[in-house]
Amino acid sequence: MRPKPVDRDARGILDPETGLTRFRLDRHAPSAPVARLVDRYWVASWDLTDRAPHVQRVLPHPVVNVVFTEGRAGVYGPATGVTERRLEGVGWALGVMFRPAGFRPLLGRALNTMVDAALPWAEVFDGDVPDHTGPEPLIAWVDRHLAARLPEERHPAEDTADIVDRVAADPTVVSVSALAEREGVGVRLLQRRFADHVGLAPKTVIRRYRLYEAAERARAGERPDWGGLAAELGYSDQSHLTREFTSVIGVPPGRYAARRTRTPAG
Repeated sequence: MRPKPVDRDARGILDPETGLTRFRLDRHAPSAPVARLVDRYWVASWDLTDRAPHVQRVLPHPVVNVVFTEGRAGVYGPATGVTERRLEGVGWALGVMFRPAGFRPLLGRALNTMVDAALPWAEVFDGDVPDHTGPEPLIAWVDRHLAARLPEERHPAEDTADIVDRVAADPTVVSVSALAEREGVGVRLLQRRFADHVGLAPKTVIRRYRLYEAAERARAGERPDWGGLAAELGYSDQSHLTREFTSVIGVPPGRYAARRTRTPAG
C-alpha cells in the first residue's frame, strides 16, 4: 500500500501549512517483503537560500526512524514528546520510518531501552553506509539491506505492530483496558508487550494517536465541536482535551486551528 501524501495525512507534523512552505516532503513505499517491518521511506528536502532558518516541530509517531543526511546516519528511538529540527541553507534527509514495534526484530533487545535515544548506524547495523550525495540511490540500497536482515519466522513484535495499527485506524480506542479486552489479552501482558516491542506504554500510544486525530481535525478547515471531539476521543471533557493538547503541542487547539487560516510569511 502506498503511503498517503502529506496533504492527506500530516499526522505528527506540527503546523504543516507553514512547514511545507519551507521544505518538501515525499513518501515512498518499501518493497513488499520489507513492509513487514517498515511503514515508509520519507525524503525531506529544502532550499532556504537567502531565507531565515526554519525550526520544524514534530510529534513523532511511536516508532523508530533511521535517518540519513549528507555524510551521517543515525537510529532514533521512540520519542516521549515533541522534537525539533532546524533547517537552514540547502539540504535533505532520508528517513526510514518503521512500523510501531517493527524495529524490535532487528534490535535484539527491548525497545524501551531506546526511548528518546539516538544511536549511530554502526551500533545497530553491520557494514558501512555507502557514500551518498542524494537520497534516491539510498532508498534502493536501504531496502535491500533491510530485506537481507528480515527474520525468517514471524516475530512476536509483528503481532504487536498489528495491534498498534488497529489503534491508529480506530479513534474509538481510548483506554488500555478496552484495548486489552478487544485483543483478548490481560492489561499487564499488553503493557509488557508494548514496553518490549514498541518502547512506549499502551496508554501513551493511544493518547498519541488521539492527539493526532485532534490536530488533524483542527486543521481540516471547519471549526470542530471541541466538546464533542473530546468525548469521542476519550477525554473527560473539553478542558481535559485542551490541557493535554496544549501541554504536548504547545498551543491550545483553537489557536492551532486558527493557524490554518493564516497565510504563512515568506
